[in-house]
Amino acid sequence: MSLRFASLNIAAGAIVLALILSFESSGSAETAQPEADAVPHRIFVMSNGWHSNIIMARPDITPGRIPEIVDFPGAEYLEFGWGDAEYYPAKRTTFGMTMRAAFTSTPAVMHVLGSFRHPKRRYPTAEVIELAVDKAGLEKLVQFIHDSFDRNRVDRAKISNPGLYANSLFYLATGRFHLGNTCNSWTARALNAAGFDVDSAAAAPASDLMLQLRQLAKAP
Repeated sequence: MSLRFASLNIAAGAIVLALILSFESSGSAETAQPEADAVPHRIFVMSNGWHSNIIMARPDITPGRIPEIVDFPGAEYLEFGWGDAEYYPAKRTTFGMTMRAAFTSTPAVMHVLGSFRHPKRRYPTAEVIELAVDKAGLEKLVQFIHDSFDRNRVDRAKISNPGLYANSLFYLATGRFHLGNTCNSWTARALNAAGFDVDSAAAAPASDLMLQLRQLAKAP
């Protein structure tokens, strides 16, 4: 009889030990899950062949940052493009505009578009490159875009022109546009701020910028 009780005690002990190990294993797996800050976010760079924009999901923009986006209620994606203050918003461009934008230092504007469609669906014929960025890089990117608006010591940048599309607007921006500092240079510097290894000095033409980004997108 004592042998039977001894066997039962051993079996019970084995069960308790198995439960303890199972609980510890479960707890370890739980703590091994990546923290929210380490989960990559997605940003997009769109190019139509000469100009580039950065596109972000609205929830990825920290509340209170980039105050101008309140002009686009309900938009699921926000698109930001920097460029020459005269040439970029113009419905019709002239040779004189082109020469001034290319060979003189001119003021800049920021074009903001609120979109309700995924970037690759909105621009089916343009090149859209998707990049993964961590939380820290995302915050630095948002800060760079925030700082690109010329608010002139007020809460929000002044609207300078109607946008190119129904749900877009132009705002006064910081910086000066010229042949060595184009919209694509701005995009490259924004990506630098987010932690991407992009040569902004070799990104003035959209083709050179996108070539670099294709290589980044393929990298593990």
